Amino acid sequence: MKRLATVLGALVLVLAGCSSADTDTDTEPAATGAQAEFLDAHGLAGMDTAEIIDHLDRLGGADRPTDFMASIRPDKLVFSDGQQELAVDMPEDRFYLSVAPYVDQTHECFYHSLTTCQGELTDQDLGVRIINDEGEVLLEEQMTTFDNGFVGIWLPRDVQGTIEVSYDGLTGATDLATTDDGATCLTTLQLT
Repeated sequence: MKRLATVLGALVLVLAGCSSADTDTDTEPAATGAQAEFLDAHGLAGMDTAEIIDHLDRLGGADRPTDFMASIRPDKLVFSDGQQELAVDMPEDRFYLSVAPYVDQTHECFYHSLTTCQGELTDQDLGVRIINDEGEVLLEEQMTTFDNGFVGIWLPRDVQGTIEVSYDGLTGATDLATTDDGATCLTTLQLT
C-alpha cells in the first residue's frame, strides 16, 4: 500500500508539471520512476517520447493496445490505463501532427489518440506538402498512411501554415498551427 501511495504521489507531481522540462527526449529515455514503471508494464520501456509515438501510431487493428490509452497534447504524451494517468514531456522544439486525410468518412478529433483514432485511408501513398504562412516549404514528400489511416509529421513549434495532400488524382488543403493550443489530430482534410 505504501508503494502504491508513493507511485500515486509521483504521478500527481508529474501531472502537476513538476517533471523536468529540460530533458532531451531525442537521446534520453522518455521517463523515470513511476513513468518508467508504467511504460515497462506496457512494453514501451527504454524508448524516448518520439520512439513511443512512432511505435504506437503505426499500429492498427488487433495490434493496438487495449489495456491503456495514449493521447498526444502539444506539450505532453498522456497515458491512462483506467487506474492511473501520467504524462511524458514532448520535445520542446518539435510538434507532432497526425493527419488522416479522407474521401468519404472521418471523425472529429483534436488531440490524437495513438490507441483509438482510425482514419479512412489505410496503407495508401500520399503526396504531402506543408508551407508556413511566410511561404517557406517545410515538408514536401511522398508518405504512406499507417494501418490507422494517419501519417505522423514532426514539425517545428509555433508555425502556422497550410498542409496540401494529393492522393489518387484527388487533392485537398487545410490550415494548421503548431502552437501550444494547436490540434495534434487533423481529420478535416477532405480530398476531392
